[in-house]
Amino acid sequence: MGWQRALWLGWLASAGLGCSSNASSSPSTSAPIDKIEHAVTPLVQGAKATLTPKPIHPPRLASFPRFTEVAQALGVEFTYANGATGRSLMVEATGGGAGWLDYDGDGLLDLYLCQGGNPASEHREQEPLDQLYRQVEPGRFLATTSPAAITETQYSQGVAVADFDDDGFDDIYITNVGADTLLHNAGDGTFVDVTATAAVSNPLWSSSAAWGDLDGDGDLDLYVCNYVDYDPYHPLACGSDGHPGTCHPMHMTAVPDECYFNQGDGTFTAESQQRGLFGPENKGLGVVIADFNDDARPDVYIANDTTANFLFINQGDGHFVESGYLLGCAVSRDGHPQASMGVAFGDYDHDGRFDLYCTHFTKESNTLYRNIGQHGFQDVTGIVGLHQPTLSKLGFGTIMADFNQDGHEELFVTNGHIDDWRYKGDDWEMEPQLFSFEGPRFVECSTQAGEFFSQKHVGRGVARGDFDNDGDWDLAVVHQNAPTAILQNDSQRGHWLKVLCNAKGNRRGWGTRIVLQQGTKELTNELVGGTSYCAAHEAAMIFGLSDAASPVILKVRWPDGSRQIIENVAVNQTLTLRQPRGEPTP
Repeated sequence: MGWQRALWLGWLASAGLGCSSNASSSPSTSAPIDKIEHAVTPLVQGAKATLTPKPIHPPRLASFPRFTEVAQALGVEFTYANGATGRSLMVEATGGGAGWLDYDGDGLLDLYLCQGGNPASEHREQEPLDQLYRQVEPGRFLATTSPAAITETQYSQGVAVADFDDDGFDDIYITNVGADTLLHNAGDGTFVDVTATAAVSNPLWSSSAAWGDLDGDGDLDLYVCNYVDYDPYHPLACGSDGHPGTCHPMHMTAVPDECYFNQGDGTFTAESQQRGLFGPENKGLGVVIADFNDDARPDVYIANDTTANFLFINQGDGHFVESGYLLGCAVSRDGHPQASMGVAFGDYDHDGRFDLYCTHFTKESNTLYRNIGQHGFQDVTGIVGLHQPTLSKLGFGTIMADFNQDGHEELFVTNGHIDDWRYKGDDWEMEPQLFSFEGPRFVECSTQAGEFFSQKHVGRGVARGDFDNDGDWDLAVVHQNAPTAILQNDSQRGHWLKVLCNAKGNRRGWGTRIVLQQGTKELTNELVGGTSYCAAHEAAMIFGLSDAASPVILKVRWPDGSRQIIENVAVNQTLTLRQPRGEPTP
């Protein structure tokens, strides 16, 4: 069939960025990190950690990433209330999203946090608001929900952030149980609800969402994961042993995801069905928009709950073909669908191909799909030592990154059950986990990562951002009915490079791919939509370079497919790249 031939040719054509032009831009750079860190203001009095300079040298062999929980010290005091009253309404199990953004354009990350409340309230206007925290100066956040004119009182699940109209200001899409909300950034510190005029209300129960240029027309489209048909006002009664319990997804009717295509005039059209962005028994919870076969076209991966996951391969003509089974990332190694929640994205083995890590229910273990090129993906969970450590956990948000920049990727997972089954001997609140890839296997390093990893919570969304502008990843971790955590990265670390991108028609550069070359070493990264669970991340790429301090070469492939080589780039700095505005380079 024609689509199969196109699919395999796309995989066979993955030849890197060797065709790039030697024309290089004059990228703007920030001050060296030592100047940045000495310039910032310390945290508020009584903080557990301060923004002090970190050593830039390779970590000791036994040194793993370390984090300090600093939310209260920063001024972020927030709890996601799921409204549980003992009825075990199904929607109570899934909420708790977070998103990093710079909504006021001052160079400091701000934080949007979804809120729940009573899921069966007849008066939504009386329910608690989602919250926006502005970082007013380095290390100090203030709640600015009211000044920003945010009045979102729906039963919120997750958040996706992008500048959809390319006016220079980050906009916010909130997924809800019921109609979703699109907040347009007015550029004056306030937001305007444009859901109706933009035509993106999506009246179903949605979870994660992601932005990306799916049709290659230069503007950002929106993919929204929908879960199941469930009415919290007239709920199905579920449970076992005489105890109320969360309904199993297999007892619920699946509802299709939706994809909204940007018309360039502030409006969108729902086109998932005609574009091929649908599959059987869809129960979407996690999403990634990324180029998995290196053909310069974004594909879409969906983590489904108890049904096979989807991988929609972009055919280049505005249409997609679902290929999850064909390419080996739909089910587990033994052929069974799993209860997929969140999904992490990265290149853990540094082979230039992007891998996927899905979090699952207890007794299933999480799954690592290794990208093996033209043949798709391989479930290598057991081979790399990730099966046994997660069998007793129920995972949601997850991040793959080199947190201490020693050249090894790590996996962070937040855990927590959907039901309080302690009477059965099961954990309800659970510790988070951290794994480091030490090649050829992952090693759990949770006990070395800080006090936070010994504490139990019901974890949900995890968002990645460098809130202190020191060049490494910090995390926002949302817990149900307990304070949201902000984990400041205090790792002893190696050399690094942080890159921000400004693409044509896409000022945060979503879809940009960079291959960093340093001597014989190559590291590949892409600014992708979605990942984790119900979360939005800072639009940046950070490369960990271990003990190598020599300048690097950046091979850039912009979202429109044009390519650029930038040579002699110094490390240990934050670099902003701006796409040349001339004709694309073939």
